[in-house]
Amino acid sequence: MTKEFKRTLVTSALPYANGPIHIGHLAGVYVPADIYARYLRLKGEEVIFIGGSDEHGIPITVKARNEGVTPQDIVDKYHHLIKDSFEQFGISFDIYSRTTSEIHKQTASEFFLKLYEKGEFIEMEAEQYYDEEAGQFLADRYIIGTCPICGYEHAYGDQCEECGTSLTPTDLINPKSMLSGSTPVMRKTKHWYLPLNKHEEWLRKWILEEHKEWRPNVYGQCKSWLDLGLQPRAVSRDLDWGIPVPLKGAEGKVLYVWFDAPIGYISNTKELCLQNPEKYGNWEKWWKDRDTRLIHFIGKDNIVFHCIIFPVMLKAEGTFILPDNVPANEFLNLEGEKISTSRNWAVWLHEYLEDFPGKQDVLRYVLTAIAPETKDNDFTWKDFQTRNNNELVGVLGNFINRVLILTQKHFDNKVPPRGSLTDYDKKTLEELANLRKAVEKNLDNFRFREAQQEAMNFAHLGNKYLAETEPWKTIKTDTNRTATILNTALQLVANLSIVFEPFLPFSAEKIRRFLRIDNLSWNRLSDADILPVGYELGKSKLLFEKIEDDVIENQIQRLLVIKKANEAKEYKAKPVKETIPFEVFEKLDIRVGTVLECEKLPKSDKLLRFVLDDGRGKRTIVAGLAKWYPHPEELVGKQVCFIANLEPRKLRGIVSEGMILSAENPDGSSVLIEPMKNVFPGSRVV
Repeated sequence: MTKEFKRTLVTSALPYANGPIHIGHLAGVYVPADIYARYLRLKGEEVIFIGGSDEHGIPITVKARNEGVTPQDIVDKYHHLIKDSFEQFGISFDIYSRTTSEIHKQTASEFFLKLYEKGEFIEMEAEQYYDEEAGQFLADRYIIGTCPICGYEHAYGDQCEECGTSLTPTDLINPKSMLSGSTPVMRKTKHWYLPLNKHEEWLRKWILEEHKEWRPNVYGQCKSWLDLGLQPRAVSRDLDWGIPVPLKGAEGKVLYVWFDAPIGYISNTKELCLQNPEKYGNWEKWWKDRDTRLIHFIGKDNIVFHCIIFPVMLKAEGTFILPDNVPANEFLNLEGEKISTSRNWAVWLHEYLEDFPGKQDVLRYVLTAIAPETKDNDFTWKDFQTRNNNELVGVLGNFINRVLILTQKHFDNKVPPRGSLTDYDKKTLEELANLRKAVEKNLDNFRFREAQQEAMNFAHLGNKYLAETEPWKTIKTDTNRTATILNTALQLVANLSIVFEPFLPFSAEKIRRFLRIDNLSWNRLSDADILPVGYELGKSKLLFEKIEDDVIENQIQRLLVIKKANEAKEYKAKPVKETIPFEVFEKLDIRVGTVLECEKLPKSDKLLRFVLDDGRGKRTIVAGLAKWYPHPEELVGKQVCFIANLEPRKLRGIVSEGMILSAENPDGSSVLIEPMKNVFPGSRVV
């Protein structure tokens, strides 16, 4: 039997404050979390939605070192950028705080000490990489080397960003310190460990028996870890950035970020409750009352931390509740490639807000429609455009606009009388209750993609109703019937303002302005009497606008520039071919020729016909360079290198007397090889 809870605590993964938010973060964590929190609020339930920046950890210090600033400079910059972006995008946190706050430092320190005093840690010495030149121990991200799985030469000590494999520093081939570039050595250092293996028995029962309803990816990953056997995990690190371990003799050691960060959920709740105790009450009711339901929204790379490690921390402390569900999403790719912050391969939220002002809901809609709930999915700009133009404009916006325009035109912009309903009218209104149940069932089970589809079915129902009743025709013969049709349709529009509030909050607010109504609670959904007869409506505008091809092409071209820059940065020459005797090379006669004529061959997209002055006369050579030189006449007068002693070959009916030399770029384009200074035609390349 499902337990009934008095309140719900919703948390979303704390993003690292070392860069902006991108669409992968939004689709994986923040949009679904916001939909759920808004849904519970509409139902009148007691809920808080907690967010914040994770401001400790190696990615912060690496960023600071690369930019020549302090870690505090980095977190200050990105915390405010992230917070502002979330606010503009409509992510409705009750609080968005940070882990460099004093209340967090105090909370994390007290949590560590409570576990320490209860004897929940084990103290061990272990060998760790040490940079002798820099004079310090190296955390995972300060070590790079070759990935043993895929051979990527710039893998970090905790993960290979090329293949996604989780690693340990000792897994790397040819490890190097990022601080000095030297090869690190192993040295012993003391740390405190949380013995996860001690908690295996209750974890197995709690997850594998009591939470079989968790998503398959979450349940499966947890089972895999448990089946492999849990090991003690260090809760401290040798670093100078983070929360100091609050013990004597622990100088130079800080709390490991995976231990520190999830406590941020608790400290941020404390901060919220201290700010407004009348509204939110004491923080302990949210974390220690068994009538509170705790839900973590995360990405799949955080499953183990939120389903095994953080619950062990909470259980070991002894007074906290455990998460009831952890709806983790898979990853979102971009145009067929894995999103990568280091390669700038992403759609950044703050840039989207600048490029598409007023279109927050378009991105929210698309990211929910393609949400990677059960498997990785792909965002493309063409699909973004299609969903906006066909679904938001063509279905949702079209229905609302038609209803409001007809009401304004024929009934003085006032809700017309209901009149007598036909069987079809009644059937249409009765369908609202079925749609509501479908939306609720999916939202209650964290199926946000399907829930949004069912919400859109309210608009499909409205469009179908208009198509069947044709009020633009009945107005010519039967005003009363038209009044009934538009009254019914307007009730559907009012329902749309409710059902889309969790998904498209900005658009739902616009619809309410069109109707001149306040925000309605969820229990009014499927109500066919929201708008009273004679009620004067507001001024309507188009709810959504079409996005033109040139706007999308600009975004595609931006990504193309980034892709080419990445290819150039990551370029590595192809392996050298098999060694040949010098005598073989000597047989090649490479010369310089001056281009006298150059034209594209008829009926060929690839071939150019060159006529060269080779120093002895004219020579014709056919080369597959047309794609890279669309204006071949501009090559006349230039000098090129060619192999003069190749056996002639007929191409498209033309005898080609040699081969023109060009260099191939990583993207496959070719560039002619030209002498830096003009030489006599026929000069040999030696």
